[in-house]
Amino acid sequence: MKVMRKIIEIDEDLCTGCGECVPNCAEGALQIVDGKARMLADKYCDGLGACLGHCPTGALKIIEREADDFDEQAVHELLASQKKTAAQAAMASPAGGCPSARLATFAPVTPCQAANVPTGHAAAAGSALSHWPVQIRLIPASAPFLKNADLLVAADCTAAAYAGFHPDLLAGKVMMMGCPKFDDAESYVQKFAEVFATARLNSLTMAIMEVPCCGAMRGIIQEAMRRSGVTVKVEEVVISTRGEIIRRGPMGP
Repeated sequence: MKVMRKIIEIDEDLCTGCGECVPNCAEGALQIVDGKARMLADKYCDGLGACLGHCPTGALKIIEREADDFDEQAVHELLASQKKTAAQAAMASPAGGCPSARLATFAPVTPCQAANVPTGHAAAAGSALSHWPVQIRLIPASAPFLKNADLLVAADCTAAAYAGFHPDLLAGKVMMMGCPKFDDAESYVQKFAEVFATARLNSLTMAIMEVPCCGAMRGIIQEAMRRSGVTVKVEEVVISTRGEIIRRGPMGP
């Protein structure tokens, strides 16, 4: 039965898909779907607004409109279903699951922190990674760290091959990493097309290996730009299997 009552409204333009609201909805009414917070159904929302203070962008607000009445029994059934699903996932992953798609940003290592690492230690320079996740498939185009970013698109093997990966390529950039050989190229094209159309990138650096299969990343980036209608200058860095930079300049054909 529909009634006039208070209920949560989500501003999709303000929502970044960070997920902070989800665990703070005691009724389980909110979920991240396609990179945005969504209400599963009106009947699950009690309209009290416990989730409001946990949204960093103010995308959530309480409004009054005609909606299905709050159904406490339906909430109990939803929570039981969510608990069962979580338990099944935990059983499938003995380590308890991996929060691989949870967005996070990190503060850079300060000069003071780096100075306190013993001389000669492998981590003396600190990690240049500024966010999580890093896999192309897991980063939503709406991720806040992509906005106006200097983006590094890196083939998986480059970080293992090139010893200067962090200080030379990653420092000051956000990264999207993947394998153009083993992953689905079309899904990459769609993801990058959405990123180019919405993120207003400042620059793009593409790091690939010299092996032929890595060259597919060029076509992916070019097709994504064509579909999005946005052109970004691309610096291409090609790394040999011995870990040396053998070419650095504008992206090749």
